[in-house]
Amino acid sequence: MRIVVAKTAGFCMGVRRAVDMVLDASNLSSDPIFTYGPLIHNPQVLKMLEEKKVFRIDDIPEKGTGIVLIRAHGVPPEDEKALKDAGFTVMNATCPRVISVQVIIHKYAKKGYSTIIIGDEKHPEVVGLLGYAEEKGHTITTMEQLCALPEFETAVVVAQTTQDTAFYDEIKQWCKMNAPHYRIFDTICGSTEKRQTEIRELAKANDAVIVVGGKQSGNTRRLAQIASGTGKPAAHIEDVSQIDYGQLSKARSVAITAGASTPNWIINDAYVQIERNLQHQHPARIFLLLIRDFLLKTNIMAAAGAGFLTYACSKLQGIAQDLNHALIAMLYVLSMQILNNLFTIKSDKYNHPGRALFYKKNRTYLWILAVLSGIAGLYLSFITGPLSFFILLVMSLLGLSYNLKIIPLTAKKGQAARIKDIPGSKTILITLAWGTVTCLLPAVANQSNLLSVAIVCLFAMGLVFARTAFFDILAIQGDRITGKETLPILLGEKTSFKIIQYILIADMCMILLTFFIDVLVKKAFFLAFIPLIMVLLIRFFERDSHISGVYREFVIEFSFLVTGLIATVV
Repeated sequence: MRIVVAKTAGFCMGVRRAVDMVLDASNLSSDPIFTYGPLIHNPQVLKMLEEKKVFRIDDIPEKGTGIVLIRAHGVPPEDEKALKDAGFTVMNATCPRVISVQVIIHKYAKKGYSTIIIGDEKHPEVVGLLGYAEEKGHTITTMEQLCALPEFETAVVVAQTTQDTAFYDEIKQWCKMNAPHYRIFDTICGSTEKRQTEIRELAKANDAVIVVGGKQSGNTRRLAQIASGTGKPAAHIEDVSQIDYGQLSKARSVAITAGASTPNWIINDAYVQIERNLQHQHPARIFLLLIRDFLLKTNIMAAAGAGFLTYACSKLQGIAQDLNHALIAMLYVLSMQILNNLFTIKSDKYNHPGRALFYKKNRTYLWILAVLSGIAGLYLSFITGPLSFFILLVMSLLGLSYNLKIIPLTAKKGQAARIKDIPGSKTILITLAWGTVTCLLPAVANQSNLLSVAIVCLFAMGLVFARTAFFDILAIQGDRITGKETLPILLGEKTSFKIIQYILIADMCMILLTFFIDVLVKKAFFLAFIPLIMVLLIRFFERDSHISGVYREFVIEFSFLVTGLIATVV
C-alpha cells in the first residue's frame, strides 16, 4: 500500500502563531493565562493547553486578572475592549489574514457600505467580522440566501478565510452579473486554497482519503466535504482511534490530509498507524518496519551511527583500524540517548507518541540497558588508557547531570535551573559530546597530528550538528509545549534550516580542500559525499515537511552508517 501525506497538512501560519503565543506566555509568565473561547478548533490542542494550566473563558467577567489571548478566529472589537476594561492583559492572537478582512470591513463600514460575508454566521471568525460591520453586516451560506438579499446601493463582499473556493467563485460570478457595483475582495486564505486544491488532486490520484482534524473545525470539515464530493471513500477523524481499517482494506493507496488546526504529532501518528495496520498482507515488510522502529526507539540506530562515524574519523586521520573506540562511542551514545529519552517522555508524548509509549512500557529494561552500556563504555576506555577513561568519565557525568537541577540559578517561573534549561544547549552539547567520543578519544590515544584532528573533529561535529538541529526542527511543536528552548525555537525554522545547510556545505568544502593540502589520507575527499547527500535530503524534507517523521529520522541516521561504509575504501 502507498500512503501519501498532503504537503499542506497541519498548522497554517495563523494557527501556528496563536499556539506559539499561548505556549510562550505559559512558559514565561507566572500570571494566570486564559483564552477567550477555544484558541483553535482542535480537541487535542485544547486538552494540551488545559494540562499547561491555560484555561478557557467564554464570558467576560466584570473584573479579572491575568493574561487573556484572543482566539485565532478573532472577536468583535467590543469584546476586546471589554476584556481590557475588566482588567485583563490582552494578547491578540487573531490570524493576520483575518485581521486584514476586519480592516477591509471596518474601512468600508465607516463609509456607509453594507457588508456581505460568505460564511456561517455562527462561526467564531464570522461573529468577529460582523462586529466590524457597524450593524450593516449580512451572512450567507447559499446562493439562495444571496439572491434573497436586497440590492444595496454600496456593499463589499468578503469571504470567511476558510470558505470553499469553488463556492466563492460562484458568488463572485453572480455579483459581476447581477450587482457589478459591489466591491469584491478575495479574502480566502492562500493556505486554504492550496489545501482544497491539493485534496482534490490527491483524491483523484488515490483510492481513499483520510482527513485528520477537529470536528468543530470549519476548514477541516470543508476538506472532508471536498474529498467526499470526488466519489472516493473519505473519512474525517479527530484521532487515530477513529480510523476504520475495514473501509481502507481494499485501497491500494491512501491520502492523508489535515486541517489548519491539526498538530504534526497527530498527522504523524495517523501515518504510522495506517502503515502498521494496513501492511498485514506483506509479512516481510511489516517485519522490516518493526525492526526499523525498534532500532530507532531504542537508539541502537543512533549508537551504531556514532560507531561508524568514529571509524570514519579514525580512517581519515590514518589511525590503525582499532574498533575499540568505535565500540566506546556506540556504548556512550546508547547510554546517554536512552537516559535522555527516559527524562523526556513528556515531550515525546507530542513528538514521538510511539516512542513515549515504548519507554513507559519498558522503562525498567531501558534503565538497565543504559546503565550497563555506560559502564561497559567506561571499562573499555579504562583499558585503552587513563586519559581516555578520564575524558569519557567527565563526559558521562556531564550527560547524567543534563537533566538534574544543579545550576545555582533560577530558571523560568522560579524553578531551579538545569543544563537543559540553558537556551539552545541541547544541540550544542550533543554536538560537542559526539565530537569528543568520535574524534578526540581516538586522536588522544594515538597522538594524532593536531591539524588533522581539528579538521576531522570539525567535520564530525558539522554532521552531528546538522542531524541534531534537524531533529529539533521536527520536534519543535512538542518542545515548545514542554517549554524547551532549542535552537529552532530561538532562531526560527527557516533560519535553522539555512544554518544547517551552510554548515554541511562548509563541511563538504573543507574535506575537498584537504585533497590539495595533503593533511588527511589521500582518499578523504570521498567523504564529502556525506554532507552533500545530507544537504539534498534536508532541503527535500524542508520542502515536503509531511513525509513520515519516522522515515526522515531513519534516513538521516542511516547516513551516518554510510559514512563508516565509505571510510572502508578511504
